[in-house]
Amino acid sequence: MTETPEKHRASSVSDVDHINIPSHKVYHMDLSTPLRLRGAALADGEIVDVTIDGATVVDVAHASAAPLGAGDLDLAGWLLLAAPADPHTHLDKALSWDAIRPPSGDLETAIASWKAHLARTSEAEIRERAMRAIARYLANGTTAIRSHVDIPSEGDPTRGVRAVATAREAYAGLVDIQIVALAARDIEPGRVEAALAAGADLVGGAPHLAADEEADLARLLDIAERHAVGVDMHADEALGHGETLRLLAERTGGWSQPRTASHCVRLAMLEPAVLEPLLEQVAAAGVGIVANPITNLYLQGWDRPVATPRGIAPIARMREAGIVAAAGGDNVRDPFNPVGRADAFETAMLLVAAAHLPIDAAWEAVTDSARAVMGLPQAGPATGLAAELLAVRAGSLADAVASAPADRIVISRGRVVARTDTTRWMARRAHEEDR
Repeated sequence: MTETPEKHRASSVSDVDHINIPSHKVYHMDLSTPLRLRGAALADGEIVDVTIDGATVVDVAHASAAPLGAGDLDLAGWLLLAAPADPHTHLDKALSWDAIRPPSGDLETAIASWKAHLARTSEAEIRERAMRAIARYLANGTTAIRSHVDIPSEGDPTRGVRAVATAREAYAGLVDIQIVALAARDIEPGRVEAALAAGADLVGGAPHLAADEEADLARLLDIAERHAVGVDMHADEALGHGETLRLLAERTGGWSQPRTASHCVRLAMLEPAVLEPLLEQVAAAGVGIVANPITNLYLQGWDRPVATPRGIAPIARMREAGIVAAAGGDNVRDPFNPVGRADAFETAMLLVAAAHLPIDAAWEAVTDSARAVMGLPQAGPATGLAAELLAVRAGSLADAVASAPADRIVISRGRVVARTDTTRWMARRAHEEDR
């Protein structure tokens, strides 16, 4: 093992073992491809050996007492989970807060701060921040990311997509990254089509911010239909209004392409007589929903200083209705959220504390449901699933969600691609020093 210089260089699937994390001291080593993961604890407490063949888990059996063999990875004392996926991020905005120093405030305040910064920044600056953000996600265990990337109404419509697409190529073979063309309100369709040609995979937007919500959504859906791609819309991202979710379900019920509505905080304010029929309609249409607790907790409710409402989509109710309901980390240290760790354990913890989900359901929202929304095969320590795995130093899933252990081993496509080991020391108490 050797220390890498603190300078970023692009890489491809042929040299993914040499990716560096800018501004951090990191080490690089050859990719490890274990044949078996030995003595790992599953979430149900069973201690197992997991056999991997290529990118697939082919066997899970009670742990053997046999000595470790060549190709075995000792996971005694580790909890083995499915690697998280994050179905809603903004890699083009990530880690920009320090440069912008935006005022705190609601969604429109954040949009204004970001637009001012975007007008003066460069493709290289966007790419560099995206690379650092991906590295954080990967080190924390996330092996699949969907990123919304802004398509402005003026200037170069492809700059952000090009930057994130370049970062995606650098991490090819390590992280699956999908790009959503996040269209500015009332945008000219050709600008979105240019973003698709530059590397975006899906069409997105925020119709609830447009002068005519229904017309804006229709314009974006028309583009997606012409290009046979899926959609992921910022929907009903205000506590008092928004009809994007309903309109999206009505228009796309027969589509075969993936359809996602993100945020949907308005649903938390609806009475059951209004909410339940809407959820039934969304479930029947096959539209997935992504809740984004950390950013919506930050952005919503600024106008209500007394009994401030908590703006999180009612994910438990959505699950009960049969909707594929996932959760994302959304913004990481940018004008829309000054905090955030690019860590699925943080998102799961907020779902437990603020959305009242059971711990296992919260983790499912950032793993199985997140991958389902993204159209990815299921992963985890079970026979036949994709070998996208995360091992953490924790005694249980509840312990892991509560404490977000720093010690982690990340497995992508059956290979160990990241590992973090920590060292702790503590001062002795005075009476211990006298012994």
